[in-house]
Amino acid sequence: MSPASDRAASRAVPSPGLAELFGAFLGIALSGFGGVLPWARRMLVERRGWLSSQEFTDVLGLCQFLPGPNIINVSIAVGARFRGVAGSLAAVLGLVAAPVALMCVLGALYARFGALPAVQGTFLGVAAAAAGLIVAMAAKMAVPLLRARPLDATPVVLAGYVLVGLLRLPLLWVLPPLALVGILVAWWRAR
Repeated sequence: MSPASDRAASRAVPSPGLAELFGAFLGIALSGFGGVLPWARRMLVERRGWLSSQEFTDVLGLCQFLPGPNIINVSIAVGARFRGVAGSLAAVLGLVAAPVALMCVLGALYARFGALPAVQGTFLGVAAAAAGLIVAMAAKMAVPLLRARPLDATPVVLAGYVLVGLLRLPLLWVLPPLALVGILVAWWRAR
């Protein structure tokens, strides 16, 4: 699907109400343990069609640049896009209400039973599944970028991977210079 038809398809979907925003982000929160961004993308782009793939990538890119947890920032941005401040509040409440209650209960259970080998093995398996979901989402987001402008995107993607993934530099040090390089390359190509 082209970016233009992708945007047109996302605009054809009616604007969600406050209850829909709350419910969607509640579903996102309850679907992902250890990382919900893959579920957020699936819900917002593939299931609900509220955002196109490009719009989700743009929102996530902005939210990764802002301080705070990415998924909270995404919920605020998506809620504000459709219903303003009230939409942001509905989306954030949907995202945090059930997980906070669930984590209080699980925290109490972990304090009591966390030393058991079966419990430790379970957490190891959940962590591996969460890592796999993040890798899958990264691939879904990277492939269209690399196909659309491989000469523009590939060096920036590789530099980010090397600096953060391999050299373990803090994202706060890496993201602003890479964003500047990406902006300059896009500006230069647009001239």
